[in-house]
Amino acid sequence: MMLIRNIYIAAVSAAMLFTATANAQQAAGTKAKLSSSSLQLQWNKTGNGWQLQQLMLKQNGKWTSLPGVSGEYMFLYSASKPDTVPAKVYDEKGNLIDIPEPQYRYILPPWKHTLLPAALNTAGEAIRFYPSGVQKNTNGLLFTQELDKASVSATWRMDPGYEGDVLVELVLTAKQDGYFSLSSPSLAVVEKKDLGWAMVPGHFQGNSIEKSLVKAYGYGQGIPALPVVTRERTASTLSPLVSNKSGVTMAVIPAPGTSRDPWESDHSTQNDWQLGLSVMNRDAQLTPVAWHPILGEKGSWLKQGEKVIFSFRYTIRAANWFSVYKHAASDIYRLKDFLALKQTKQSLTSRIQNMHQYVIDDSTSKWRTEEYRGLKIGAQDYRGGVYGGDGQAIKNADYGAMWMLARITNDTVLKTTRLPYARNFKLTQQDTAAGFFYGSAAGQYYLPTKKKFTEEWGPYVEPIGTTYYVLMDAGNILLFNPADSAMRNEVRMAADRLLNWMSPEGKWVVAYDHATQKPMFTDIEDLRPTFYGLLIAYKLLGDKKYLTAAIKGAQWYITNAVNKGHFTGVCGDTRFAPDFATGQSAQALLDLYDITKDPKHLQAAITTAKLYTTSVYTHPIPTKAPKTVRGVSREDWEISQVGLSFEHGGSFGSATLRGPILLASHAGMFVRMFALTKDSLFLNMARTAALGRDAFVDSSTSVASYYWDVMNRGAGPYPHHAWWQIGWITDYLLSEASLRSSQQISFPRGWITPKVGPHQSYGFKPGSVYGQSADLLLKMGMLKTESPYLDYFGAINKEKKKLFLLLLNNDDEVLNTTVAIDYSKIIDNSTVNPAAVHLIADGRKTRLSAGNNWSLSIPAYGIRVVEISY
Repeated sequence: MMLIRNIYIAAVSAAMLFTATANAQQAAGTKAKLSSSSLQLQWNKTGNGWQLQQLMLKQNGKWTSLPGVSGEYMFLYSASKPDTVPAKVYDEKGNLIDIPEPQYRYILPPWKHTLLPAALNTAGEAIRFYPSGVQKNTNGLLFTQELDKASVSATWRMDPGYEGDVLVELVLTAKQDGYFSLSSPSLAVVEKKDLGWAMVPGHFQGNSIEKSLVKAYGYGQGIPALPVVTRERTASTLSPLVSNKSGVTMAVIPAPGTSRDPWESDHSTQNDWQLGLSVMNRDAQLTPVAWHPILGEKGSWLKQGEKVIFSFRYTIRAANWFSVYKHAASDIYRLKDFLALKQTKQSLTSRIQNMHQYVIDDSTSKWRTEEYRGLKIGAQDYRGGVYGGDGQAIKNADYGAMWMLARITNDTVLKTTRLPYARNFKLTQQDTAAGFFYGSAAGQYYLPTKKKFTEEWGPYVEPIGTTYYVLMDAGNILLFNPADSAMRNEVRMAADRLLNWMSPEGKWVVAYDHATQKPMFTDIEDLRPTFYGLLIAYKLLGDKKYLTAAIKGAQWYITNAVNKGHFTGVCGDTRFAPDFATGQSAQALLDLYDITKDPKHLQAAITTAKLYTTSVYTHPIPTKAPKTVRGVSREDWEISQVGLSFEHGGSFGSATLRGPILLASHAGMFVRMFALTKDSLFLNMARTAALGRDAFVDSSTSVASYYWDVMNRGAGPYPHHAWWQIGWITDYLLSEASLRSSQQISFPRGWITPKVGPHQSYGFKPGSVYGQSADLLLKMGMLKTESPYLDYFGAINKEKKKLFLLLLNNDDEVLNTTVAIDYSKIIDNSTVNPAAVHLIADGRKTRLSAGNNWSLSIPAYGIRVVEISY
């Protein structure tokens, strides 16, 4: 029996069957055609075979012919397994490039993977051809070609379900043993001078060709000049695409099921390589290309007579990159399937409350205090890699969340044993020695055995570290304690240091050597939201010079980062590979817009958020297939990567080996972006990141694991992450409350948290609940419900004796449940006596019984508010 490997055959519903009235195919004489109402393809028989001669699409109601049509086929062949020795990288002068340097031990292995012959598209023998035969079949056109090493057939048909999509199935049958790899044909080539935008989502993007392989292939800043083949392990959405300057975008979207399953059965298969994506063919011509299988990898070895099948679609539209990319993520890879499958076991509110208990327990949270410079400073153990740390570093994470939780719970443990010593930690974290570094952050981490602060991966100081660990953190403290003169002075010193370091153009360097004060990492630019620190200083101190500088820094950032799609990250251990700082930039620009009302700042924020969606996995499609995780039975959707974001992706980010992270800092920002744009991709990505992730949550602490690959092993070496989780969950829930109430429920947002993303603090001043002022409130045991789909927050106005329960249904079905309130858990040392209770639904009030429990019905992803007068 003939063996067929790596087969994907798409199921076609009755509604999607070919109809001659909507889609036409023709093969007669020397011409063959496929057409729909928006797309026309014509092949002519030439001396070389059947060659694509014309590709036309309807643009603005008129038919437009695309230049550069080709239709050339290619497959690779090798009798032996391709070489596995990484290539060396040289600059234009022939000098060896030693980046990343040897000390970056986490990123060297994946970087070497990108320099293998298969990844550089130099492996094997390239066999090119145009088909010699064509015939019309039921659904479209069937092209055939006989060659010495293999026979190839290709079925082309229009997809009546999606205008502008052409479905292709390639079948290669080996005529001799060897390794084979199929490429999607070069549909049309875009001249480099006509490049509008190109992208392999998750790897790189831009509007120009970048000669530096490290910048383009490593940092994702521009399109590599070489026809590199990227791996699906950090391709967030499987849709390499190229847009020309006329506004036409072409993409190749491999059929679902082609790429690797990151957890195929009972262990991680994140690093299996079954699918390659590129924006250039092997001749370095700009055109979207997909490869399957990969030469030398799983499924590529064929014996004589064996087959490999590769199914994919071309999408050709008169639209920008984002429209075509969304089509791949939402329509073809069905992003929302996760939300339909999820079955939540623990509410997010419950997680906040349980993590509250975790962070006030010295044992579980690894809290410790140290004496430093005459002060008792407090922080949590950090067991990850730190320069000079020897496993003894301590760190605090989210100051906004710390002060917020203390305020909304009125917890005495937090107020007396955490905040005072965390504040001292912050005071001593600033460099106060006269000189070049005066006012800057001394480092992220404190080393108790060495009695000093240090940066993550070397003896240097980053300007953005001052934005993070002084201005953001001290700024959040000041929101809750505006009379703290020491913190106010710290903010001023830090802001003045940033002003001093800013160049006349409005930019900063990545870092300064601590010993020589000279700039470091000069091969990359500070494409990060460093300007945000000056915005904070302006809002807190009121000095216009800080706002002027923040605007100048933001404009440089928009020109050099946002408009080009070039970003730099903030994790020193990965040499600043692009990361969640890009998501922070979107929120930073939104906050700037709130002040300036300059539409350029709003548009830049939206553009940055769109680019950041490419840091979120949208494949493979979640299912209910059985999997096993360390002996525990799971369904595939429970451990799905879909909806989860990178720490950093690309060629050498942590996602290459470890997959995405569970710290969904971007969720609240994406909800806000949906409110601004009404683009459902933002909302669906926010919800898939936030909801139904119980398989990654430690049941004893409610702390989620950081990296996907460890599943549910809790905080691990990062106990401080619980604060970030409390912060992002609160930001997400309150953003959903605002959205679902049409902004009738809103609470002021504080400053962005340092490092891990764009979530913001709350609780420092009253918000509004349907026009009534109220302070946030969240007390342990205040509300009971049997449904894990019900999330809630409280809000209270003690002067007017009004209590509000903000109730959110976080499921796609109507929630019918009962909620019971414990009136003794609302105000310390007192019991609330209800006088009148009302339900607010869509702004309308109806009276409820003045008891302590109510049966409620909340629409899918809806909100209801119980208003209690007491």
